[in-house]
Amino acid sequence: MAMGRPRAFDLDKALDRALHVFWHKGYEGSSMADLTQAMGINPPSLYAAYGSKAGLFREALDRYTEGPAAYIRAALDEPTARAVIERLLHGAIDLLTGEGNPRGCLLVQGALTCGETGEDARQELIERRTAAQSAIRKRFESARAERDLSANLEPADLARYVSTVLEGMAVEAAGGASRAQLERVAEITLRALPC
Repeated sequence: MAMGRPRAFDLDKALDRALHVFWHKGYEGSSMADLTQAMGINPPSLYAAYGSKAGLFREALDRYTEGPAAYIRAALDEPTARAVIERLLHGAIDLLTGEGNPRGCLLVQGALTCGETGEDARQELIERRTAAQSAIRKRFESARAERDLSANLEPADLARYVSTVLEGMAVEAAGGASRAQLERVAEITLRALPC
């Protein structure tokens, strides 16, 4: 069986560059020309490596979740519900205002408004945000079972509240909110917590 030519580009570096394009411009706003130029490859190479723009987007989302947004998974390992929330808030601030990062959150803004061609990307992002909220809810359920949360506090409601604050911070950051402004939001949120 004959083997094809070896790839002339670094898949990891190309994926990181594509991630930044999607993060900055969203799914539909990222043209194939934008992506191939940033990645330093031609369209046939993109299709050979990732199958399609949608395939590249899914891989970029995986890279985002495992890289810049990995603070979410790390926060769930904190010993108390309050510490989980605190780490989520401060991790979000670091992500949203980090040097070299586009403003905002790829999972929140990557496909908020899409035409028919972007519907699959929009659904993918909804599923990923829902999965993150579900992971937070499960962590709060454990906290309640350990008596770290009040028995009358519904874990699903608290998870939705925290997710809403995080997503709101992402929108604010995309609109130009400073680190100091987001830190004040985090402080008010922590003061208002029932745990």
